[in-house]
Amino acid sequence: MASNLQSTLRRRSSPMAEFDRLPPELRHWLAHAALPWSARSALRLWHKAARRVGRDPKVILAHLARAEARSLARDSRAIWGDGYPLMRE
Repeated sequence: MASNLQSTLRRRSSPMAEFDRLPPELRHWLAHAALPWSARSALRLWHKAARRVGRDPKVILAHLARAEARSLARDSRAIWGDGYPLMRE
């Protein structure tokens, strides 16, 4: 039976395990995010923001919130058009 577990393929971790390894501030932000971010993409954006704006979690979270707002605006324009209420801000 053990030979069935051997493979050269990369093992994938579960999405919950990836989520559990995130920084606590990022986990909290994701729990309240408007979009369904994956743990992997959120962590990638977290590291990118840390390189750009520094390592202060509050500043990084503000950067993530702006990125999410841009994505929501882009999606709402594509889905509902320019007359959608979010586009008037």
